[in-house]
Amino acid sequence: MPRRTMIEAIRDAMDVSMGRDEKVVVFGEDVGFFGGVFRCTQGLQAKYGKSRCFDAPINESGIVGSAIGMAAYGLKPCVEIQFADYMYPAYDQLTQEAARLRYRSNGDFTCPIVVRMPTGGGIFGGQTHSQSPEALFTHVSGLKTVVPSNPHDAKGLLIAAIEDPDPVIFLEPKRLYNGPFDGHHDRPVTPWSKHELGEVADGHYTVPLGKAAIRRAGSALTVLAYGTMVYVAQAAVEETGIDAEIIDLRTLLPLDLDTIVASVKKTGRCVIVHEATLTSGFGAELSALVQENCFYHLEAPVARVAGWDTPYPHAQEWDYFPGPARVGRALLETMGA
Repeated sequence: MPRRTMIEAIRDAMDVSMGRDEKVVVFGEDVGFFGGVFRCTQGLQAKYGKSRCFDAPINESGIVGSAIGMAAYGLKPCVEIQFADYMYPAYDQLTQEAARLRYRSNGDFTCPIVVRMPTGGGIFGGQTHSQSPEALFTHVSGLKTVVPSNPHDAKGLLIAAIEDPDPVIFLEPKRLYNGPFDGHHDRPVTPWSKHELGEVADGHYTVPLGKAAIRRAGSALTVLAYGTMVYVAQAAVEETGIDAEIIDLRTLLPLDLDTIVASVKKTGRCVIVHEATLTSGFGAELSALVQENCFYHLEAPVARVAGWDTPYPHAQEWDYFPGPARVGRALLETMGA
């Protein structure tokens, strides 16, 4: 089976989808001739033409607004916002139009759009290129939110998102584009070509939305993570020696609550890890759900490890980034060590 980077897997997903369905169109800032700032759309314009893969003005509200109109007329737009930090001008279009179209039309119209956005830090992008805004989307009824952690899932989830009849926010952890990252910035990065999850099948396949994956089975504690934090959690578990079960959520909404509850009921302890700021982050929702569904099984309070409640710093990036040391301390404290 061929091995691909996450960039290549995402490009392959769009290529497969465009080849199968002429209604799929791809557009955004610099995604045409240039191939995108991270090259995720490289070669698609040359293959499918300027009417199906094209550049848009630097206007996020215009990009998403146009995609909504195209979707209402039967197309399936897959658009790119160059960085997740730039999605705020389009937030009104996403929350008031895309997420509501099925409901306000009583099902006469749907909005089958995918909005792809590189997210997260770890590349010294500073406060306007490193944000993790996933919680802002999970709060909106009508939107689905996906965060893949590896090339295999990225391709399957993106194809599933493109084929979904409703709007999907597809957040791509840019620190994972070329290889898994365990939070040790001073160590060499393992490329996807040497990682089993870099194996990406040719052709069409999907990974279902709303289904988590257990990355490591364990009995002492449950770790809930997604995106880059899956690998940080794995590093922390290895370094502390705790027999933790690590769940990669993959899809935040719809959420695979059954897998979460089954794991926490088994282990009796739960640590939640995400890169976004702590206050009102998605970890708060996860913590509430665990408490509501697993209260009588918990042996310790649910713990959260997250970014600090400040703008993402540039010079002190690794003090902000939830690394293995911080996650490891939370694991030990939750175990009562």
